[in-house]
Amino acid sequence: MIYLDYTANTPVHEEVLSAFNDISRRYIANPNAAHRLGKDALGCLNDYSQKILALLELENHTVIYTSGATEANNLAVKGAAHQYKNKGMHVISTYLEHASVNGPLAALQSEGFEIDYVESDADGLISLEHLSTLLRRDTILASVCCVDSESGVTQQLDRISKLLSGYPNCRLHVDATQTIGKTKAVLDSADLISLSPHKFYGLNGCGALIIKADVMLEVQMHGGISTTPFRSGTPALGLAAGTAKALELVLTDFDDKLEYVGALNKKIRSRLKEYLRVRINSTVYSVPHILNISIMGVNTETFKAELEKDEIYLSTRSACCAPNTVSRPIYAITKDKKRATSTLRISLSPLTTQQEIDLFLTRFDACYKKFAV
Repeated sequence: MIYLDYTANTPVHEEVLSAFNDISRRYIANPNAAHRLGKDALGCLNDYSQKILALLELENHTVIYTSGATEANNLAVKGAAHQYKNKGMHVISTYLEHASVNGPLAALQSEGFEIDYVESDADGLISLEHLSTLLRRDTILASVCCVDSESGVTQQLDRISKLLSGYPNCRLHVDATQTIGKTKAVLDSADLISLSPHKFYGLNGCGALIIKADVMLEVQMHGGISTTPFRSGTPALGLAAGTAKALELVLTDFDDKLEYVGALNKKIRSRLKEYLRVRINSTVYSVPHILNISIMGVNTETFKAELEKDEIYLSTRSACCAPNTVSRPIYAITKDKKRATSTLRISLSPLTTQQEIDLFLTRFDACYKKFAV
């Protein structure tokens, strides 16, 4: 089996499972409980929160634990928009966002919020010039993914935040779901940051929205007091422990891992450029873990299914998108509908071996000759 869909999900690390099991057994009380056992559990939770913030160099922030990045994105986008709507009802985003950002934006639009989208250039970077023309005194939120899940393009957050600094009513939300473990992007300029550990060898079913100390949100999930006023529910201490451990592990020997994955990416790019119908959609600003291509004139769903017969697993789009639809991020970058409807996303990991890449390239060649020649 050759797994090349690490962008969609990663295998949980054994040390993460051990941390989850250990803490779940040691602390049996609800961290919201007023007795000593509850206070002990809360203290442990706070320790993990501080560790997460320290590892991300976000000490001036607070962790809100969620069920995943989808909930975190919903809480960030809808919670911030509703909280600050007395300052305005104008929101800016990009064509590169995940469905869990696009969905909340559509919901806001149905409520009367005005949504504008920033154009991207051929490298996938959003146009700062266009962004500057969209910003207004009543702009209350800009939602920008740090790393796009389909192309892997990394945005220049420092330049974006500098531009937004002239608009004090505008908060910056960064979907960093694909960022952790793939790039050393500095996130401290963001007011709200979404992430999910299952993208970096952590557990499914948990996530976090990390917010600056002065940010307020309208509650989206009601039901009583918890460790934060912005989300009700019993805190899952074991999941917090697993998240902290996953973050620690993925940042260990980061440069070596990045160099290794970069070499794999370079090898694949070099080989795939030899095919007449293949177009490389990922740009010089893409993380090496994500390589998006188009095969012109080929149904890539069929191509993907043929590879799966040999137990080679990759995707055509984000796992949350409907098949056989236009890739919105790839269309935003290429402005070519045919390229955006014939994509394959190859996603790599430090766990990917050279032998796996060699076998993949051999089978890719056979599939190409079957469907594209």
